Amino acid sequence: MRIGLRVFLGYFAIVALAALLLARVFVAEVKPGVRQAMEDTLNETANMLAEIATDDFLAGHIADGRFAQRVEAVSARDLGADIWGFSKRAATTRIYVTDARGVVVFDSAGRDVGKNYSRWNDVYLTLRGKYGARSTRSDPDDPNSTVMHVAAPLRDANGRIVGVLTVAKPNQTLAPFIARSQAKVMKWGWLLMGVALLIGLTTAWWFARQLGALQRYAHAVTAGERASPPKAAGEFGDLGQALETMRTRLEGKQYVEQYVHTLTHEMKSPLAAIRGSAELLEGPMAEADRQRFAAAIRAQSERLAQMIDKLLALAAVEHKQQLEVRERMELNAVAEDAIAHCAKGDVEIQHHGGLCYVEGDPFLLRQAIVNMLDNAVSFSPKGRIVNVDVSGGDGLCHVRVIDAGPGVPDYALPRVFERFYSLPRPEGGSRSSGLGLCFVAEVAKLHGGRATLENFRNGGAIATLELPEA
Repeated sequence: MRIGLRVFLGYFAIVALAALLLARVFVAEVKPGVRQAMEDTLNETANMLAEIATDDFLAGHIADGRFAQRVEAVSARDLGADIWGFSKRAATTRIYVTDARGVVVFDSAGRDVGKNYSRWNDVYLTLRGKYGARSTRSDPDDPNSTVMHVAAPLRDANGRIVGVLTVAKPNQTLAPFIARSQAKVMKWGWLLMGVALLIGLTTAWWFARQLGALQRYAHAVTAGERASPPKAAGEFGDLGQALETMRTRLEGKQYVEQYVHTLTHEMKSPLAAIRGSAELLEGPMAEADRQRFAAAIRAQSERLAQMIDKLLALAAVEHKQQLEVRERMELNAVAEDAIAHCAKGDVEIQHHGGLCYVEGDPFLLRQAIVNMLDNAVSFSPKGRIVNVDVSGGDGLCHVRVIDAGPGVPDYALPRVFERFYSLPRPEGGSRSSGLGLCFVAEVAKLHGGRATLENFRNGGAIATLELPEA
């Protein structure tokens, strides 16, 4: 499972748990809290009405006295209330009074007068001097038909409890308010959950994107490709820079070790030739031999100088992660400049091609074409022609250098772009430094292209530099 998906699932689990807790809190706290507030109101109402009804109760006129008349008037009244968007036209509160035995002597609903209520908690507890309240279903089969009953004692002049006044109100009257509150809580809860999930998705995507960029960079470095550390913020940016610093130091150490090893190996042959010729020159010899050995020393010295120059140029290119100079140029003009540098009297170079524009470093591209031409000229017999063809198409520009030499042996084709790998020149010429084509390949990679070398169908070899067209 990808780390971005793990982060999102973990975040989703936290949000889902929070939403579940929110719903549980509403059910466990909000609904009971509303009913508790109603019970508190009913308790105060019952005690105030008990004080008002005491005189009529003691006088024996609780059923037909002024208290009963006022309660009946309230039942007939049009309340005309608009309570937070809910219309209230009639009273839903029921009031009944029981005597000291628990028998109903007054009922605002007019249905249970004469019944014994002494077994109900509101009457039973209040007659015994305790707080009496109950919540009972009016329909045993309907859980939503509960009615809350809160009682208050009726006392005589001596403070004795002589009756009970109960105020009853259906819990269903609170249902619209609870439902609306629940709907609002759910609405904003779902909105909050949606926003939280969106933030979670964005965070997980950003997190996965940053890690993915670092992972691709690490894979590119492992594969030996040119790669720059990804642009990232915070700790990811610091990690990318730390990886880049580590890569640079490790590559630099390995690079130096490898170059020192290969350079010392390649320098043994010309140094041995120089040392042997110098030792022979110390003794007496004919003038012709002296000139021949002096020429050998000069040739081997030039070979060492060229090797060092090319090695430095190659090292500079190999350490570049990207082009520092990028210009739009016409590739034929660059090729013409390179041809002018390589033109020799014994091998003719012919140029063919049309307009083709590329973007890159003119100096590096010119030097790459020079190396291709040097290689082609050195393998072509005297008096032959080296062809340079520049063409474009399908978004690519090609510089093809075709020599007239013997071609490349099959065993050498996979290795021609390796550092220090070279083949013997025709007509007994000395080997090159083996760095020219390697330089060409590195320049091609820097420009987003590639370099190839293969045998030409009509004889000789064809080196190709392929670059993206501007």
